[in-house]
Amino acid sequence: MGIRVVKTAIAAIVAIYTAAYLDLQPVLGAGILAILGVEVTRMKGLKSVFIRFAASVLGLFFASFIFSLLGFHYWVVAIFIMLTFPVLARFQLKDGMLTSAVIVFQLFNYGQVSVHNLVNEILLLVVGLGWATVINFIYMPKEEGVLAALRVRIEHNFSSIFSEMARTLENPSHLWSGSELLDAHQAIEEGARRSIMNRENRFWGYEAYWMTYFDMRRQQLELIQQMMLEAAFVYERFPQGELIAGLLRQLSGDVKSEVYQGQVENQVFELQRKFRKMELPKTREEFEVRAALYRLLHEMERYLGIAKRLKKKAEEEAELVRGEG
Repeated sequence: MGIRVVKTAIAAIVAIYTAAYLDLQPVLGAGILAILGVEVTRMKGLKSVFIRFAASVLGLFFASFIFSLLGFHYWVVAIFIMLTFPVLARFQLKDGMLTSAVIVFQLFNYGQVSVHNLVNEILLLVVGLGWATVINFIYMPKEEGVLAALRVRIEHNFSSIFSEMARTLENPSHLWSGSELLDAHQAIEEGARRSIMNRENRFWGYEAYWMTYFDMRRQQLELIQQMMLEAAFVYERFPQGELIAGLLRQLSGDVKSEVYQGQVENQVFELQRKFRKMELPKTREEFEVRAALYRLLHEMERYLGIAKRLKKKAEEEAELVRGEG
């Protein structure tokens, strides 16, 4: 049973008992409003409560006028919907349409527009949405542990991919499933989603490191896919491939480092200069393979450029948060 289900149940029952204590009617209406107000993050909860409350108050205003003018007939409800819902949508309050309908239908059930009935509905809103807000703020699951585990998973997959690519360059007949690529993609997307939730649950002391980190890994994964594509064209073993394989093995270890090393980047530049000084290819086959290797080296350079730019940014943000703590 998910934590949101537990929070929803607690908010609903507390709202119902509060409505009963205040002699509001119907008491179950407060429970329905509490259920509608519980969200997955604190930020979404606040936004949801504001939208639902504003939409409901506006709906009560329109309903009071329409019901007083046309009477309490079922067909009048359709008039209310056709006139009010477009207005709510126009003011970016469409997410509060359901809550507004609940409140207005309860007013319709009374068969009378009076100060007592309107106050009763407003108090039901305050009780139901209020308790939903309180429960949202009391507890939200921590994401730090999950994010750290996803980071380890991603870096393990990246390390495996680089090792397998190195083996392919050293032995073009080597085959591997490439399952690490799919798993890395899934972990990155899950991490990006959870980092957003982590941000929306913290109004102060938020560490932007995680969003920066997963953005970096997403960009790097795209380049890794291009590197794998170039490696697939290497169908013969060449000295240049073995040199790049050495860099990939070093990168396999560096990808797990907490800080940007920069050593592989310098070696890539040096290897590019060395490639330019080598003799030109003597056969078409050698030309094709060496061209693929040179493009692979270029993609590796781009990969390291992302690491240099974003990993240092992540380190600075993390250091800033640690300093404030």
